[in-house]
Amino acid sequence: MEEIELTQGAQGDLATHVINILVRLSLLNGEPSSLPTTFDSRVVFAIRSFQQGRGLTVTGVVNSVTLRALEEARWKLGDRSLSLQNSHLMRGDDVATLQARLTEMGFDCGRVDGLYGTRTESAVKDFQKSVGVNVDGKCGAATITALIRLTRTVSGGVPSILRESAAQKSRGPSLANKVIVIDPSWGGSNYGICENGSRESEIVYDISQRLEGRLLALGVSVFLTRGLTNCPTEAERIAFANEAKADLMLSLHTDRYSNEKAHGVATHYYGSRDHGIHSIVGERFASLVQREICARTDLLNCHTHAKTWDLLRLTKSPTVRIDLGYLSNLRDAQRLARPEFRDVIAEALVIAIQRLYLSSEEDAKTGTLRIADLRKAGLRI
Repeated sequence: MEEIELTQGAQGDLATHVINILVRLSLLNGEPSSLPTTFDSRVVFAIRSFQQGRGLTVTGVVNSVTLRALEEARWKLGDRSLSLQNSHLMRGDDVATLQARLTEMGFDCGRVDGLYGTRTESAVKDFQKSVGVNVDGKCGAATITALIRLTRTVSGGVPSILRESAAQKSRGPSLANKVIVIDPSWGGSNYGICENGSRESEIVYDISQRLEGRLLALGVSVFLTRGLTNCPTEAERIAFANEAKADLMLSLHTDRYSNEKAHGVATHYYGSRDHGIHSIVGERFASLVQREICARTDLLNCHTHAKTWDLLRLTKSPTVRIDLGYLSNLRDAQRLARPEFRDVIAEALVIAIQRLYLSSEEDAKTGTLRIADLRKAGLRI
């Protein structure tokens, strides 16, 4: 999608289209004559509310990511016939609702991501067979009617969460032969450069290399999504992780804010409040990373957060984005400029990864487990 940016004061066909979607979503209310016709303060507030509820970065600005989320949100189950498309996958809240309802009834759609892919089509076919409607993989009127009728009587909990958790446990505690993808952010601005001149791209790449070396020593197959100078797109990084069949993906970033007082570390995992779904392994790993870093450093704990960013939603493996401090904050920038501090971050990440795969009996108190302890536990080095 072409990059766009609608800010307060914008007008034209696209602004009108966005306003109409906000009205449809009941985020703008009132008589037709009283509704805004330009991108005024009421629209900005509605956009911020939408972004907050959707797990997007709250800015009040409509960029390509927010516009795509708005387009997806305007579709409700039953508005259109859903099917697997050859050119591009159908996407929208209607697809996510379909996936969630099929999952509740025990049909395996995989992750509830709002994309009508082959796994969703297969689940639809299985459902159609079970209810005796035409088996074509298309979710039309007859399939939706059967789905609504059975949804009222069938409640199966959250099998997708159970499957994800069981798959993670089945891999065992050893890191040997696991595939981990490290995604060092490229960054896009000189704003908030460290006192030693390092930019975000250099800082997170250095931490990625330190992490890579430690993981390789533990028998992990490690892949970085980029080199020192190349800058793949987000779609390319997602495709790379999926093709590598990763067990886990870590996306390393620094943050920045106009107020220089903002500081601290935060982690993000895939989750949607609107659809009541999340990655249970992603959430657990985000929590482990957050706790290990905060126990080993004096970075402020900015907590873990569920987000629907494409990197978290479309990467098939559990994926966590880690914001390792604010380069716009002098103290955070000074910390990240020190090689020994980056070493501590890398160590914390390795231990968080190992703790993800340890049983509760084998686990240790946050901030106390060391790589040497892994050797004592008889784990593959």
